[in-house]
Amino acid sequence: MTDTNHPAGVLAPDGPPPVPEGASQADGGRAEADPGTAAWDVAAIRVQFPILSREVHGRPLVYLDSAASSQQPLRVLRRVARYEREQHANVHRGVHQLSTEATEAYEDARLAVATHAGAADPAEIVFTRGTTEAVNLVASSWGGAFIGADDDIVLTKMEHHSNLVPWQLLAARTGCRLHFVDVTADGTLDLDDLDRLLERRPRLVAFTHVSNSLGTINPVREIVSRAHAAGALALVDGAQAAPHLLTDVARLGCDFYAFSGHKMCGPTGVGALWARRELLEAMPPYQGGGEMISEVKLEGSSWAKVPHKFEAGTPNISGVVGFGEAARFLASLGREAIASHEGALTRYALERLGAIEGLRLFGPMRERTSVFSFTYGDVHPHDLSTILDQRGIAIRAGHHCNQPLMDHYDISGTARASLYVYSTAEEIDALCDGLAMAAEVFRGIS
Repeated sequence: MTDTNHPAGVLAPDGPPPVPEGASQADGGRAEADPGTAAWDVAAIRVQFPILSREVHGRPLVYLDSAASSQQPLRVLRRVARYEREQHANVHRGVHQLSTEATEAYEDARLAVATHAGAADPAEIVFTRGTTEAVNLVASSWGGAFIGADDDIVLTKMEHHSNLVPWQLLAARTGCRLHFVDVTADGTLDLDDLDRLLERRPRLVAFTHVSNSLGTINPVREIVSRAHAAGALALVDGAQAAPHLLTDVARLGCDFYAFSGHKMCGPTGVGALWARRELLEAMPPYQGGGEMISEVKLEGSSWAKVPHKFEAGTPNISGVVGFGEAARFLASLGREAIASHEGALTRYALERLGAIEGLRLFGPMRERTSVFSFTYGDVHPHDLSTILDQRGIAIRAGHHCNQPLMDHYDISGTARASLYVYSTAEEIDALCDGLAMAAEVFRGIS
């Protein structure tokens, strides 16, 4: 936890932005393009997102909930509409023109998503309904085949429920034991505690790349290296990292990486699991049905090659097509330029929020993304969100599917503002003005 009421704890405006793990180190992780320059024109980016021009309660929308779901640019909306209008057909099963075009669009999306993740082999990308299903796939398939009652799995206290509950279900089925890496006072993982748990020789270490509540960027390569040295595989929840950081699964060294489309300018209900091919080939099917089979007899069946072995039934074709277009859109912006823009906004937000008396900000001051969870005096996060909504400001309020982490801090929930490629300093100002107005409202009530 960081108390931003101490100015010394706030990043200086001219300080370096967080260096995304996996980003180029040639310029300290910074991009050539800085916010406000011709190379990064946020106004030109915002105009590509039609929803940002609407009003809410008679005020311009200030969208600060991208960690929950980002908005979609026109090129994604149009690509999905084109599929629905001109190419709608099932994939992989037909030889007619529409099916051929749909299949090409679907597999082109797999290539784009693989490129986004830094995967050299597109066949290592399995399309799912999102990060949650990707983790469930590993827990059910790999866990069901390779985890027994005598095995240990290491998680962390900062995990989203989607990287916790599936392992609890596996433990209930198999009797395996779950252990949790502690979180330090500044909102980072206690790596000494990790080393202590690794002495148990676990089969798997599963952890988040970026905390959806704290914004903490975890040292993935270091954790993966320690896990492998202890004989464990490593699964990374990349839901909050894939939209912001230069993700490179080969460089990170992990065995599984899960992420979602709707947090990176794509549609909802679609995501991906990347896994090393040898693991996918060793894992049994996650679901049975059409598409995932090679041959079916009454006596038994054989399975299709990866990744199709894990994509039973008719997939979310339009969602996948939109997911692929979103990956191409982010590539067109430049991942290092995105990191530079968000780094500058993060510094500014920490400075502005740190000046607000009574605001308690959670998470580290450095090595973080543009997610800001906070409490504000005695105002309940839901009340705060409701007041801000009346000013057109959209933030999140609650436990953010992080109830064990909230318990760790002995709170029921927080308010959370989160930024993305289309966010501006003016929106941070609007948030701070709204918080000041909320303080006046509650002073009047008390």
